[in-house]
Amino acid sequence: MSKCHCGNDLPFKQCCQPIIAGQPAPTAEALMRARYSAYVVGDIDFLTTSLAPEERHDFEPEQAKAWSENSKWIGLTIHAVKGGGPDDQVGLVDFTASYEYQGARQDHRELASFKRIDGVWHYTDGRMRTHDPITRGPKTGRNDPCPCGSGKKFKKCCGKAQ
Repeated sequence: MSKCHCGNDLPFKQCCQPIIAGQPAPTAEALMRARYSAYVVGDIDFLTTSLAPEERHDFEPEQAKAWSENSKWIGLTIHAVKGGGPDDQVGLVDFTASYEYQGARQDHRELASFKRIDGVWHYTDGRMRTHDPITRGPKTGRNDPCPCGSGKKFKKCCGKAQ
């Protein structure tokens, strides 16, 4: 018994295959995992129908099919999930899909948006992510200790006018 393509411990037949075959995904994350597995197995029809109807005009099935068939799928990593539970109407899934294309490893990091339409989860769009946002600490005041560790006040050390 091997893991599902999406990385879950369940086999494909018990994990993503039922969703790809038409069973509604219980969560946004489950739909994300099934969409990844659909790329692995080349089920372009599922990729189309799992899109929100208003997003289908931008989808190019031939291009998706070529990407699916010409890639070696390495794995899916879910970094974070916000909302998207059984009682939610919207959800976000931060993920990385790893694959090899034309001999080069690629890591597609995306923050994917999902919404429930008539009780069924759909993928709406995604924003590429290259790294986690940089969070700066509080601003150092003139009379605060210098963050360089010198023991001097900031204004007498690194904050000195040049």
